Amino acid sequence: MKLNHKQFLNKVTFASLLLAVGSAMSGAYASEKVKVGLMLPETGTFAALGTAISNGFKLYVSENGGKLGGKEVEYFQVDDESDPAKATENANKLIKRDKVDVLVGTVHSGVALAMGKVSRDNKTLLIVPNAGADELTGPLCSPYLFRTSFSMWQPSFAMGKVAAEKGNKKVVTLTWNYAAGKEAVNGFKEGFEAGGGKVMKEMTLSFPNVEFQPFLTEIASMKPDAVYVFFAGAGAAKFVKDYAAAGLNKTIPLYATGFLTEGTLEAIGDAGDGVFTTLHYADGIDSKVNKDFRTNYAKKYNMQPDVYAVQGYDAAQLYAVGIAAAGGDASKQSVIIKAMQSAKIESPRGSFTLSKAHNPIQNIYLRQVANKENKLIGVAVEALADPARGCKL
Repeated sequence: MKLNHKQFLNKVTFASLLLAVGSAMSGAYASEKVKVGLMLPETGTFAALGTAISNGFKLYVSENGGKLGGKEVEYFQVDDESDPAKATENANKLIKRDKVDVLVGTVHSGVALAMGKVSRDNKTLLIVPNAGADELTGPLCSPYLFRTSFSMWQPSFAMGKVAAEKGNKKVVTLTWNYAAGKEAVNGFKEGFEAGGGKVMKEMTLSFPNVEFQPFLTEIASMKPDAVYVFFAGAGAAKFVKDYAAAGLNKTIPLYATGFLTEGTLEAIGDAGDGVFTTLHYADGIDSKVNKDFRTNYAKKYNMQPDVYAVQGYDAAQLYAVGIAAAGGDASKQSVIIKAMQSAKIESPRGSFTLSKAHNPIQNIYLRQVANKENKLIGVAVEALADPARGCKL
């Protein structure tokens, strides 16, 4: 059947209308989901940490019916490979290609620093569930950046304070030569020297080098009162075993931030016994929130949670507060940010609020390894707030 000009135009107009309606319906459907971009390590030294963070985030979502702010959650995941050189491209993929509402990541501080810049430049919310680089909530702080973990200064300063209180006068430090390691040592020194101690020597090796023997030999010859280190993941497990194999654990106490023994105790074995660590979480915190969290995590993943899982869990909690305040509308960013800034999070670590720089104000706990467990000794420092030096918020 031939169509006259008017009939043809009517059909074209009708078809265009159908396309427009279909497109609108598609957009409305898409807005029914909250898009979460998980940019975490899935391979390499920090792979297990990335998995724990992802598990923790997804556990909170599953406990709430698979939703945040009443909206179903859609995940977009990128393996950041703990490679700062790839960080900007990976973050832009999630923001510009996948159009995520919130970016969650990461473990490696160098990667997180790049993510922070991308977040600020694109005005996209970023929740950091681990990387402790002081700059993130210091000079690089941003209205769009929130942290549910720690600043490197917090557990490090607390351990310096503890080491001094235990009567140590001379300490040697050892860490990887990257942002997190340097800041861990600086925080420790601040707390230790304020208590009258002195750091004899600061040793570093390139990341992720795990050839520790030359350093252990030098430590044995220097005979410090104690050793302070910052390592995490597989490298941490190897260091503790090498330290014990060298016999140093029998004569020189080992102090560290808790990442040395988080998620590594099975690999470390008996070599870890006696190691002191400070951290914003301890397995044995006696609260209903922590007990329920540990039970639910073990049921879902058939393994015990660690601090990384807690930080991922709390990242989901924090965003849930914001998106709920916005009635599930991820586009109401100012409402979300305001609600997140004033949130009080009932965490497995204990309740915490956020500083003006968007960093947790939290207890730092003293733990000691015994029988492959991080035993809670007590609170090293209560409600410790990072000084957020250089933050202009």
